[in-house]
Amino acid sequence: MSESAFHLHMRLDHVGVITIDVPGEKMNTLKAEFVPQIKAVLDEARSHQQLAGLVLISGKPDNFVAGADISMIANCKTAQEAEALAKQGQDVMAMIAALPFPVVAAIHGACLGGGLELALACDARICSLDDKTRLGLPEVQLGLLPGSGGTQRLPRLIGVQQALPLILTGKQLRAKQALKLGIVDDAVPQSILLETAIARVHKGKGARRELSRRDRLLQGPIARQVLFSLAQRQTHSKTQGNYPAAQRILDVVRIGLEQGSSAGHEAEARAFGQLAMTPESAALRSLFFASTALKKESMASVEPQVLKQIGVLGGGLMGGGIASVTALKAGLPVRIKDINLVGVNHALQYSWDLLSNKVKRRQLKAAERQQQMARISGGTDYQGFSQRDLVIEAVFEDLALKQQMVSEIESHCQPHTIFASNTSSLPIADIAAKAQRPENVIGLHFFSPVDKMPLVEVIPHANTSAQTLANTVQLARQQGKTAVVVADRPGFYVNRILAPYINEAMHCLQEGEPIEHIDRALVKFGFPVGPLQLLDEVGIDVGSKISPILEQAYGLRFSAPNAANAILADGRKGRKNHKGFYLYQRSRWPGKRQVDASLYSLLNIKPQARQSEAQIAERCVLMMLNEAARCLDEAVIRNARDGDIAAVFGIGFPPFLGGPFRYMDQRGIGDIVKALRSLMQQHGERFAPSEALLAMSEQQTNFYTSAQS
Repeated sequence: MSESAFHLHMRLDHVGVITIDVPGEKMNTLKAEFVPQIKAVLDEARSHQQLAGLVLISGKPDNFVAGADISMIANCKTAQEAEALAKQGQDVMAMIAALPFPVVAAIHGACLGGGLELALACDARICSLDDKTRLGLPEVQLGLLPGSGGTQRLPRLIGVQQALPLILTGKQLRAKQALKLGIVDDAVPQSILLETAIARVHKGKGARRELSRRDRLLQGPIARQVLFSLAQRQTHSKTQGNYPAAQRILDVVRIGLEQGSSAGHEAEARAFGQLAMTPESAALRSLFFASTALKKESMASVEPQVLKQIGVLGGGLMGGGIASVTALKAGLPVRIKDINLVGVNHALQYSWDLLSNKVKRRQLKAAERQQQMARISGGTDYQGFSQRDLVIEAVFEDLALKQQMVSEIESHCQPHTIFASNTSSLPIADIAAKAQRPENVIGLHFFSPVDKMPLVEVIPHANTSAQTLANTVQLARQQGKTAVVVADRPGFYVNRILAPYINEAMHCLQEGEPIEHIDRALVKFGFPVGPLQLLDEVGIDVGSKISPILEQAYGLRFSAPNAANAILADGRKGRKNHKGFYLYQRSRWPGKRQVDASLYSLLNIKPQARQSEAQIAERCVLMMLNEAARCLDEAVIRNARDGDIAAVFGIGFPPFLGGPFRYMDQRGIGDIVKALRSLMQQHGERFAPSEALLAMSEQQTNFYTSAQS
């Protein structure tokens, strides 16, 4: 029989401490095979005549229970099997909740999903104040809902108004936030976590926490009706109806409140089973598994070396962001160089503002802000650069300037110092062309805003060494990024698939489609923002620099429509100069974003919606999919999985579709080719299906079962 994950230690004061420690795993996760083990350990505890109560604590150094093992769901073939899994979880939690003696959860580290449901089944919860401690129900992010009683116990504990946003968003709470909401009964330093939990057991079973008068009023039928219709409206505006789990969560919570706990649990298990079988959940789970695997994967044939000090060239928005994630997330000392002190101060301000927000939200003490800021310094010369292991360049997109930076780093730094360029379009081989040590040069392409966007593209050129690649990927991971290795081809991967998508939106605008109609079409499809709003955010001038490079490399399908040149010639750069597709007046009332109607007269068009939202979305998305297929065919990305992760994390391709390649597989390659041919007849050669898609359509293969993946 396998070793149990649950161990009972009886103390002299008759409190039983159950340690949860899944053998051979870094994280505690709940598995179906643990049910008999839990029953056995509870029976063992019950056999002690004078048992005062139990404490559940983790044997892992930095997590309580990180959730249920997701692979169990992947193994379910039917909704009934997944429902049975949920019922099994519910039964275990009900058994713990019904124990006649107090049970207290002592939480340190991640307490998520099934882990929080386990804690909610206890009589009380004490958590550590450590920064690693996080509580939440993130199942919605996998297209599911909490299936072991979470949708029923949390609203009863803290009130429906506070519980719904947590279940609908999967938001993770820090210790003090959980305490304020009443999810935990106390938050203490880790050193006294166990003794505080034991003291709580000695207080006895105690009455259930009383809801506030306001929360009790919200349980009434009229208030509840208003609350749920408001939640429904807000949820739909966020999900556009693309995430079925959100609606099911609202239904199941409501059933529990209106028809009682037993009906609620039954509805929860049934909904869990049905959601587990949806294509949306399958796509979201595939992304979860893919990104987890990618984070563990070795990208080079050698082990990474320890990086001790980092340099950043350029104090602009990107330079400031890169310095920030390096110092604050990776915890490494950073030295910034800019041509003037204004740039250095601008970069320092970036980190100061981020940390000050944390101080304001009481996530950080002012003294801790000072400690973290001490990791960042800067100047206008190369003082302090001689010991840097890796230098990231974030200067203007100018080849000669970047080559000059390489030369300067080679003369001011060590022979082993890596030069990583944050270029968005220039070939890395060209940047390394005049280098004395080209093996130390690599691309490291971040996305804006750097502190929020999870992706980086790592771009080795033909002569980049395996050590340079290994060290650069390691740094990206330390910065909290998902690193995807892509080939050194113009536009790399993300910008190459993004450019035709945005160009197509511009073609629609040139044909007279209203700006908000185009953007709404793609938001409805599942993108976080529309393509024209995205161009405003990124900078119209930035986008215009990439198009000619791609057109020169790949031909006319990358040619920007005339409208793009006219917009640029009018001095429109987007949000940064308050002049773009939308109006950016500084107003105290940030109502709905308004279109800048003067753009229509500039382009000499009368805006009128002639195409449906679905037709516009189809045009833009198919241009992206066709280019993604070419990228895989040309080995710009290593496999379909990398292409899916990069599109979702880099440009917000709808996660519920799993990425461009999963979406093409699910829709059918034949259907994609047919749609491209139809659009080619209407709009021209740029829609010609790629050779790769034509071959796959003929052979009836797809990306995730063909040799290419």
